[in-house]
Amino acid sequence: MTSTMKVCLPGTVVLVVAIGGGLRTASSKAHEAVALDFGPMTVIDVPGAATDSALDINAEGVIVGRYASGGRTHGFVRSAAGDFTTLDVPGAVFTAATSINERGDIVGQYALPAAPNDRHGFLLKDGEFTSFDPAGSHFTNALAINNRGDVVGRYCTVAVCTAPGTGAFHAFVLRDGEFTLFDAPGALETDAFGLNSRGSVAGGFVNGQKQEQLFVLDDDVFTTFALPDGEPASLDKGSINERGDIAGAYCSTAAPCLTTLTAAQHAFLMRDGVFASFDVPGARATAFTGINARGDIVGTYSDGSRFHGFLIEAGGWRDH
Repeated sequence: MTSTMKVCLPGTVVLVVAIGGGLRTASSKAHEAVALDFGPMTVIDVPGAATDSALDINAEGVIVGRYASGGRTHGFVRSAAGDFTTLDVPGAVFTAATSINERGDIVGQYALPAAPNDRHGFLLKDGEFTSFDPAGSHFTNALAINNRGDVVGRYCTVAVCTAPGTGAFHAFVLRDGEFTLFDAPGALETDAFGLNSRGSVAGGFVNGQKQEQLFVLDDDVFTTFALPDGEPASLDKGSINERGDIAGAYCSTAAPCLTTLTAAQHAFLMRDGVFASFDVPGARATAFTGINARGDIVGTYSDGSRFHGFLIEAGGWRDH
């Protein structure tokens, strides 16, 4: 059973990205603003759910995410045909599916009844769940998996882990069963939320001035980006695809940029140095959370009372 709605969307406001500092800075050559038309959009709501978030999409069009129903949070898988399957880690009281690769491997996080405020990472591969955490972590968010099976995310080792952007988290890469833990240069917090098959890691960080910015990590070299007008980037969830497009969210309010029902939050797509902003018409908050190799985008928006997932297919938006 499916629950979808299609609406046509107007073009976006486009801003040219400002380039920040780092171990290596992004190209400073001038870029023309490129207008993007987004639409049509399909709203993705699990039947009977109280709230939904679509978090990633693979090249086959399979979408993963989370939904709330009956006072519990469950993961979901939506097939390319639009059929939903609930995903719960055995024994968990909370499950969120955050990323899926082309083979259908899924990562996410879960909580157990004995410690409902803690989070653990999981990998679902060939029908088998594997749990993982960096050493000492109380709150592990596995946020992206590539076709090789590498995983990136964030972790927190303090007793009470606050929201992303408030200084609690560090980033990790899990490759061949081994963790690499890292922070952006000079960062007070680092969140890795995207990973492509070339090994490029995308994410956000809080710098020494408590500004929320973006980074791409390639071959142990950081490239950092400040958003236009210094707007704070959301460090919660975003994505990078095979061609290097980055999808995410930012706020038009002071940091930290948190995702709430009434946040002044906007989605963005960064392509070839051009920054395009997008809002679901009438939404209180909008975020892009996943982009696949073809350019299909999934995200989440708030109508002020609940969250909804959505899909924008690549054929529905284009460069001008």
